Amino acid sequence: MLTNLQQELYKATNHMKSELAKLQAWRANPAIVEDVYVMAYGVLGPLRNIAVVSIMNANTIVIQPWDKTLIRDIEKGISDAKIGLNPSNNGETLMIKIPPLTEERRRDLTRIASRLGEEGKVGVRNIRQEFKKKIDKSKADKIISEDEAKIHEATLQKEIDKSIKEIEEMLKVKEVEIMKV
Repeated sequence: MLTNLQQELYKATNHMKSELAKLQAWRANPAIVEDVYVMAYGVLGPLRNIAVVSIMNANTIVIQPWDKTLIRDIEKGISDAKIGLNPSNNGETLMIKIPPLTEERRRDLTRIASRLGEEGKVGVRNIRQEFKKKIDKSKADKIISEDEAKIHEATLQKEIDKSIKEIEEMLKVKEVEIMKV
């Protein structure tokens, strides 16, 4: 009945974690640009498929394309993504300096993180609704008894609560990271 529940909840919380990682905080993070889409060889694809994204120091991201002819395309893709970063091109690599955050930008990022957290919780609640429908259908079709349905519902709610708590913890950690001066 609840066989794929753990897997679905893991996907939802893992997606939330990756979205929060993309939020630019006080230090460089490859996740900020790895999912930027770049036109390469006539195909639109994520940057991580055509280049190595690494960190030089706490506030510098380095992008080394596997094919040096794509460097201008990567630069254009980052500019078109409107993530507020300007790469500098030395002909071989792109370097992106992460500027220090202003107080206003920190508050904006905190609001964005809160919105992402709420979207993550909605995703988890949608999973609950999906599994609740399966339980109700099984009960209506007399595949499981009323008592079994109650047990499944209690287990479902327990797992949902655990995932929502995990999302809230991730959100708290990210907000502290963002507001750290």
